[in-house]
Amino acid sequence: MSSARSERLVNLVLCLLSTRQYLSAERIRSTVAGYSDAPSDEAFFRMFERDKSELRELGVPVETGRNSGLDPNEGYRIARRDYELPEIELAPDEAAALALAARLWDSPQMATSAHNAVLKLRAAGVEVDTDAAPGVQPRVHASDPAFGPLVAAVDAGRVVTFLHRRGPASEPTARTVEPWGVVSYRGRWYLVGHDRARQDVRCFRVSRIADAKAVGPAGAVTVPDGADLLALVAASAGPAPQAAVEATLLLAPDRAVGLRRGAEVVQQTRDGDVVRVQLPDLDVAARSIAGYGADAVVLAPPELRERVLLLLAGALA
Repeated sequence: MSSARSERLVNLVLCLLSTRQYLSAERIRSTVAGYSDAPSDEAFFRMFERDKSELRELGVPVETGRNSGLDPNEGYRIARRDYELPEIELAPDEAAALALAARLWDSPQMATSAHNAVLKLRAAGVEVDTDAAPGVQPRVHASDPAFGPLVAAVDAGRVVTFLHRRGPASEPTARTVEPWGVVSYRGRWYLVGHDRARQDVRCFRVSRIADAKAVGPAGAVTVPDGADLLALVAASAGPAPQAAVEATLLLAPDRAVGLRRGAEVVQQTRDGDVVRVQLPDLDVAARSIAGYGADAVVLAPPELRERVLLLLAGALA
């Protein structure tokens, strides 16, 4: 559709929305910019009929009727009650998700789209509080230079070529990939697709990609049905790191100095000090505590106590 026709259709919608009465074709011709260019009455009516059909195909309810029984000419209008969207209601968690999404897409490629989306929601009566969900901040930033070209290639269904480093110190290698999607996982962006040279599915960290270029025709890449991109990235990235654990320990008097660093003494007894300490995860905590033997006894949590006992039993065996 040409820009002139698009502008004319928008003007026609605004004209028909701005009145409660039915407007005659002649009135529309003199009001809506673009119709005055028609060289004849016949050309105008053909243009007007095409525009009405186009709007109705787009779901715009163009009504036909007369303002009174004495009016000899038919007119046209768009009733606001039929044209306007129904009220949009968002739950607090949904509104918070939208606010976080607006913060997330703060890259130059996405900032305008996010800003426009929030404006449209507010115009529809949805108050999107960008300060919603206090204490929650997106950690992913789409600032990698390769992010924009890769997303554009995915949208267009085009093959991409790029240089990829397996690690910070490794030499870059050239890759040709049929991109299926760009996925966020554990605070990083990953490209998922079919590596033509390896003839297999591969995941690439976007921050390690350089000189990304789309090649070949649009629509050449087809994503397999049922492909779970997030699961592919999760399998490629390995198991998730364990969460930190808070342990309550009984430490022998003046012993287990390493565990006492950063620990809080909550009780002193004849057998030693009861302390509370934060440790990186269960495995690290179990190995550290087991290394102190009888000088450190786990009181809580039960799963940590069980792991320490298994390590000590193995050492005894």
